[in-house]
Amino acid sequence: MYTFDSTQSSIQTDLKAALPPAEVIAAQVSAALAEDLGDGDLTAQLLPVGQRSRAELITREDAVLAGCAWAEAVCYALDPDARIRWEACDGEPVAAGQRLCVIEGRSRALLSAERTAMNYLQTLSGTATRARRYADAVAGLPVEVLDTRKTLPGLRLQQKYAVLCGGCHNHRQGLFDAILIKENHILAAGSIPAALQAAREIGGGVPVEIEVESLAELKTALDAGARVVLLDNFSLERLREAVAANAGRARLEASGGVTLETIRPIAETGVDRISVGDLTKDVIAVDLSMRFVVV
Repeated sequence: MYTFDSTQSSIQTDLKAALPPAEVIAAQVSAALAEDLGDGDLTAQLLPVGQRSRAELITREDAVLAGCAWAEAVCYALDPDARIRWEACDGEPVAAGQRLCVIEGRSRALLSAERTAMNYLQTLSGTATRARRYADAVAGLPVEVLDTRKTLPGLRLQQKYAVLCGGCHNHRQGLFDAILIKENHILAAGSIPAALQAAREIGGGVPVEIEVESLAELKTALDAGARVVLLDNFSLERLREAVAANAGRARLEASGGVTLETIRPIAETGVDRISVGDLTKDVIAVDLSMRFVVV
């Protein structure tokens, strides 16, 4: 199983703690391989059964690496005796032309594993790279950049891990570990105070956040005891007014149409958090290459 270099920084230590359990990764990899292999890799049968190969994984562009554990699990699922030596670590910046790892194993197995392993690395490194750009955009400001539930289906845990690799933060994992009260919930409950009260009663201590669309609604939420408030599509002027009106009573989160160009001005208004769907939903895969040498 993929392990972090013990000499790495505290960032890698934090990422190790955030990595899903091995059995979860194995189940995810099993599903990914099933959709690619089906009843078996027909093309790989062109190679001799006993042939072994060495493969080198190269990045063709600058990026932030993420997904090593999944790529490694793919290789081991098809060849338990494979040997993998990583030369870069999750969360590390890598440069175009850099070798990321060397893999040795059965040729058939490595060729069958290639696409699925690279799909994980390309997609998750793309997520981490985008997250790093957002983290860099607000460097020096006391604000957290959060992901959302706008993830690729079936890749929620993987992408949220990659967001951490890029230096941003996770919002709730799903609908089960926190309550986010939105406009339709408020309408159904009858009012902001009623929605907050109901959330406290059914939440069992999970975090509760409420979305507001105006300064008047913010005041109502604060008076009702809201501890975290999402300011939906507020202008910069309204964000500054909201921060002043809040006066530290609740944590304020800005959301809605945030881009790399707009995030720093939003952060400079004094909000505590900014949620960005773009971290995970518009990801561009990193260009990687795997080169094989028969040994």
